[in-house]
Amino acid sequence: MNIPPDEPIHSNGEINKFNWFLTGARGLFSIPALILMSSFVGFAGFAREAGFSLGETVFMVGTIWALPSHLVLVGSVIADASVLTTLIAVLLASVRLMPMVMAQLPLLKGKNTSRGTMLFLSHFIAITSWVFLQERYKQVPQDARAVFFAGFAITISTVCTVLVGITYVLAGTFPPILAAALFFLTPVYFLTSIWRAAYLISDKWAMGFGLVLGPLFHLIVPEVDILLAGGIGGFAAYAIHRMVLKRQKAS
Repeated sequence: MNIPPDEPIHSNGEINKFNWFLTGARGLFSIPALILMSSFVGFAGFAREAGFSLGETVFMVGTIWALPSHLVLVGSVIADASVLTTLIAVLLASVRLMPMVMAQLPLLKGKNTSRGTMLFLSHFIAITSWVFLQERYKQVPQDARAVFFAGFAITISTVCTVLVGITYVLAGTFPPILAAALFFLTPVYFLTSIWRAAYLISDKWAMGFGLVLGPLFHLIVPEVDILLAGGIGGFAAYAIHRMVLKRQKAS
């Protein structure tokens, strides 16, 4: 999406916040956003099959937002995991967003951007919004970035929440093959988006370990399979990364 540098700015040089908000909202038609919306369509069918009500599913999407956290929560419920195990699993799935928030908030802060605005926008920082902003923030004036990002984030969050509600209601009328295809969109999006956002090779090792250990632990200890696969796989990837760095320094 090309951003005309003069379109969202007043003739006197001041930032036209409304135009920048609309410019960000047009990101709804970008490839990352379209993939995310398709994945939420699949998630709606997943949540319905898992026994979640319409209200619970819509509330989850509107408040948690990050799709991997939704998957972990629903997966833990399906596995009949304890509340504590579910809490820890969702926490670990979400804590990965903290470095992303810390890295992106300085990019959004302008001279007049309030702390409350920054805290509000931090809720929307996830893989899709990360990719969207990283590819475009240099084209946006510093003072307009918060409004630009808000336009994209609020729009896609609202659309996905409404889309999930509509899909949840209609999912019961879908042919089984279509429902299965929509469900498959969710893990495909999760894998491809995380892989794309992984800048370090250790991140990709962690994903590889998770793909192998996840099914294995599901057969052995299904109550804590996600927690163990993520913890052990992540630790192993980090340990290998440290070993490689030491060897490189030694050589």
